Amino acid sequence: MLDKYKILSDNDPILGKFISMIGELDLKKTQDYYTSLLRSIIGQQLSAKAAATIFGRFTQLTNGNFTPSKILSLPDEEIRGIGISYPKIKYMKDLSQKVLDKEIDFDTLDQLDNQNVIAALTNVKGIGKWTAEMFLIFSLGRENVLSLLDVGLQRGAKWLYNSTDEKILEIKGQNWEPYQSIVSLYLW
Repeated sequence: MLDKYKILSDNDPILGKFISMIGELDLKKTQDYYTSLLRSIIGQQLSAKAAATIFGRFTQLTNGNFTPSKILSLPDEEIRGIGISYPKIKYMKDLSQKVLDKEIDFDTLDQLDNQNVIAALTNVKGIGKWTAEMFLIFSLGRENVLSLLDVGLQRGAKWLYNSTDEKILEIKGQNWEPYQSIVSLYLW
């Protein structure tokens, strides 16, 4: 067992039993930060299947050319025609402009601490704290992020600890540092 799994198991025996049943889970990072954020914006409030379908259409529309200049050059009506709402188009273009203007600099973003990454990303229209936290986990591979507002994590914590306490995730989450993201994978 790797050190992080032993630490988690020692700090939280109930979680430890769950880890031993499931096996070790590790974060898988995406390297294309810009596309990751575009995908997140497109997928907001959609089922995974609908999001994948629309992102597929978006890929066809752009010929897989996911650059800020390309996105900004596309007419809104053309993007709307593949099923992306006007507010999401506005968010995608705001992200694209901020990348071009170096307000969001992917070359240095991974050097910032979690709070500064969240602050930078939430300056983009349509990117909230949850999306920024998912970016920290799945794009930057940060191992110590716990999204307290994530309904799936809340549900998973209540199930694992057989609890109805609305703060169970926050209470137990303190025991999972510095590997809260790893625990999130188990709870999801």
